[in-house]
This record gives sequence, structure tokens and C-alpha cells, in this order.
Amino acid sequence: MASINFVHSRIVILEFLILVFIGICFSKLHGISDSHLSLDYYKKTCPSVEGIVRKEMECACLSDPRNAALILRLHFHDCFVQGCDGSVLLDDTVTLKGEKNAPNNKNALKGFKIIDRIKNRLESECPGIVSCADILTIAARDAVLLVGGPYWDVPVGRKDSKTAAYELTDTNLPTADEGLISIISKFMSQGLSITDMVALSGAHTIGKARCVNFRKRIYGDFRMTTSMMNPISSSYLSKLKSLCPPIGSGSSDNNETSMDNVTPELFDNSYYHVLLKGEGLINSDQELYSSFLAIQTKKIVEKYAANTIAFFEQFAESMVKMGNITNPDTYVDGEVRKSCRFVNT
Repeated sequence: MASINFVHSRIVILEFLILVFIGICFSKLHGISDSHLSLDYYKKTCPSVEGIVRKEMECACLSDPRNAALILRLHFHDCFVQGCDGSVLLDDTVTLKGEKNAPNNKNALKGFKIIDRIKNRLESECPGIVSCADILTIAARDAVLLVGGPYWDVPVGRKDSKTAAYELTDTNLPTADEGLISIISKFMSQGLSITDMVALSGAHTIGKARCVNFRKRIYGDFRMTTSMMNPISSSYLSKLKSLCPPIGSGSSDNNETSMDNVTPELFDNSYYHVLLKGEGLINSDQELYSSFLAIQTKKIVEKYAANTIAFFEQFAESMVKMGNITNPDTYVDGEVRKSCRFVNT
């Protein structure tokens, strides 16, 4: 027993030192607070903005509840690459290389046409007023709300970037097969805490993953640990393997399945119950609970699994915090795009 406690103590100390080092490295890279944003930014110039966004999102989610997850993912991928500046929405042109076709975005991001429809409505109502970055941020909030999640007030006033950052999608965005420390470092580099990371990961309660992102998991530690410890998980694993055969067996990397296999179209805390069972679909999710370094994140997972209200409150707070990661360059050289796909000419 003494030796077990000694090992546990060493792990806790190691985790603490690693996280302190990460925090020191990244603490000054991003400022979360943004004085440019306010709740009444469009009060006089476009008072109907939130109503228009809500109506379009209601139509999108009624036609397909999955659209909620698509918009939420778009917002996340936008904010983690040079701030929430609408850069993820830009198409490639002769003079601009966008982010859509970067390896971490290609085939993973959809929902652009929903943002186009909202933008067209707002340009008819309030031409040249509402930025695409603000549209995406408000739409992400409404997406969550419309499938059962919490509400939060969205500070607005962002400007759209005239640039994109193809290369940063590789360094900034967490990937499905990453380990816990690497994931934490990417959130901390954005000024987001470990608590923010675990709460924001809960967005996967309505998301789907492609086969390319969970094949290693189901033929690796899922097979060797989860299904061996929990026989009920064996049938779930069989379904996943039939959807995603080994490489070279006629499989498609783009086959998809829900990351929350219990209530995939409802925003709730089921995602955390999935992790408790060891059934997290992608490695970076299950790492939050099962990694030997998950001393802190494991407790947070257990807290949110036991308390939906606690999860909802933190998720709302963390979404505001993430949405406040803006691109300072846009306040010098930003704009309100006429089309979210192209820089104004």
C-alpha cells in the first residue's frame, strides 16, 4: 500500500510540475478579456441581429439536429486559430490560402451554408453592420440552446479578419489521438484553464467523429481495456469495428458515428457518463478520465457526470471565455465582410 501511495504522489507531483511549466510558457500569449466587446454593441445599429440568427438556427436544427454540432465545431475551430475572427469561413482565392482545406479541417468542418444564409438575412436587414465572427459566435450559442443546452449572453463587436492561418490549424487545434498534456497545453495557449478544457470537451455530447479519428482507439486501448473490463461494451465495440474496419479492408475514413452513443442529439451530460464507462470514442476524450496523469481532469469529469447544472454553468462560462479570444489585428485592419467567404474588395 505504501508503494502505491508513493507512486500516486510522484504522479501528482509530475502532473503539477508539467502544468506549472505549461502555464508559465503560455500565460502571456493570449488575453481573454476584450474591452472591444459588449452586450449592446448592435443595440442601435442592428437591434434585430439576435432574433434573425435565432430564427435561422431554429430552421437549421429542425431540418437536422446535427447542424447544431456543425456550427459549434466551426466556432471552436475559428477561435483556436488567430482568435474568433471568422477566418475559418474564408474560401481559398488566388491571393489567400484559407483554413478550410488544412488537414485538421478538411472533411471535418461543415455548416458554412448555414452561416451564409444568416449573413444574407442580416445584410438585407442591416447592411455592412454585423461581422461574420459575431454571427458565428451567436449562432454557436443558439445551436447549443436549441438542442437542450444552456443559454448565455454573447458579448459582440468582433471584426472580421482579412487573413487566414492555414499553418496554425496544425499547431493550435487538438487532434483525436493526442495525449492529455498536449491537449492541456493547447487550451492553455489560448488562455483557457483545465476546467474550461473539460467543460468545452462536453460539446462532444452532440458531435460525430470520422473513422479516421477513432480507428486507432477501437483497435487499441478500447479493445484491450474497456471491453475486457466491461463485457457490455463488447457489443458497442463490434458496431464500431463494423463501421470502421482495419485499414486495407475496404474501410472508409469518412464513415461517422456519434461521440455520445447514448443521447447523440441532446446536449446533456451523457458524454461524461460515457467516459466513466471507458467508452469515449476518440482517444483525446477518454484521456480526460483514463490517463495516468488525469488526476485533476478525472475529478472534473466525475463532477459533471453527477451534476448537469454544474456542467451547464461552467460550459456557458467557458464558451464566453473562448468567444472572447479575439484577433487584436482586426481592430486595426479588420472589417465587416459582405460575404463570409471572401474579404471585401
